[in-house]
Amino acid sequence: MCLGIPGRVVGPIEGYHGQIALVDVSGEQRTVNVGLLEDDPAGPGDWVIIHMGFAVEKTDAAGAAAALAGLRLMGSGEEP
Repeated sequence: MCLGIPGRVVGPIEGYHGQIALVDVSGEQRTVNVGLLEDDPAGPGDWVIIHMGFAVEKTDAAGAAAALAGLRLMGSGEEP
């Protein structure tokens, strides 16, 4: 398992053959490589889990919320 950050795809960035997309991560827009998801491409509105600048899997809103809650818990140093 890797540490991943959830984000919601805004849309593809032109000129990269669908490999690069703009993704909203907690209100910040980031450029993310979505090329690893070629078997199930991520489109606008899709939630993805990002690791090291790459979207490594698609998820849904519930999965994104759970990932974000886990990250917040890790940052707090509290026990679950």
